[in-house]
Amino acid sequence: MAKALEKQHLTERGGGGVRHVTIGEDEAGVRLDKFLAKQFPQVPRSRLFRVVRKGEVRVNGGRAQVDQRLELGDDVRLPPIRATAPETTTDADAGGVRTPAAPVARVPRTLVQAITDAIIQEDERLIVINKPAGIAVHGGSGVSFGVIEALRAARPDERDSLELVHRLDRDTSGVLLVARKPAVLRMLHAELRDGDAFDKRYLTLLRGSWQLGKKRIDAPLRTDLRVGGERTVKVAASGKSAASDFAPVEFYGKLATLMQVTILTGRTHQIRVHAVHAGHAVAGDEKYGDAEFNQQMRKLGLNRMFLHAASLSFVWPDRGTEFSASAPLPQELKQVIDAVSTAASLQRRATRRRPRSTAGR
Repeated sequence: MAKALEKQHLTERGGGGVRHVTIGEDEAGVRLDKFLAKQFPQVPRSRLFRVVRKGEVRVNGGRAQVDQRLELGDDVRLPPIRATAPETTTDADAGGVRTPAAPVARVPRTLVQAITDAIIQEDERLIVINKPAGIAVHGGSGVSFGVIEALRAARPDERDSLELVHRLDRDTSGVLLVARKPAVLRMLHAELRDGDAFDKRYLTLLRGSWQLGKKRIDAPLRTDLRVGGERTVKVAASGKSAASDFAPVEFYGKLATLMQVTILTGRTHQIRVHAVHAGHAVAGDEKYGDAEFNQQMRKLGLNRMFLHAASLSFVWPDRGTEFSASAPLPQELKQVIDAVSTAASLQRRATRRRPRSTAGR
């Protein structure tokens, strides 16, 4: 029976206003409160919570919790629930007239459009976004909205199923995956836990001339530290294992080196901290970077951190086929590369033109 259900969507049965829903592949893994919101879109969530607490919604015959996740084959009993009139408030400025309560804050249209425009490919399982720098992947920590909130606003029919597969730092651009189904999210999270199932490659500009060749930085990271109330990451023997493969792409004299970095683990700020550990800070990194180098890069037009998630690939465990996605370097970073290349050429010419010392003649 389980195998049959894996190929089905949810099924319903019942009478007298009560429905019994059998959870299929598309709903497996979804929280009960989100499932109910989709079943009763006109009913306030506060009312749905009360119905669950009263025991009117049951899962497999037992009482349910609003935050429990539904599993494939679960039987969910849904009572008849009528939508109520919109919640109202009394507005003194409106002469005591009862008016609709203030709506929940909406995602700005400009953000929704920016994320919609950033979609570079999609299929029935995944949406791939070329995330712009400066936009968080989700709201929180002083940020009201991020990529996932904007995408849900753009696609209301999918808002309860869209979830981030992984994350990128706010100031990092590039490939970001969003799962369209809970079953897909569970599958990919299981792959991510394996450590080496995903091939993630980044492009970054580092300070100075990298002289280490192709180099694996294998240095454990402490990601639970706070400095002045702000989260920070440091190399420490007591930290979690972290490994990054650095490979030079282009040298710009003694000024900078364009690098490709493949991460074998996915620790917070991993590339940035490993780069500093190797003695070559990421350009534009205000947290871990070199202040003098950052100032020099700003003069060359760099107004963000130079870190870009260039490509990501993996093999679907249930299909055995490869999935790959790539995002071109943003135009603002291409312009910086051109400026750095020009500056490095001028430095070389200036060095060659310096008069030789006449000492000892």
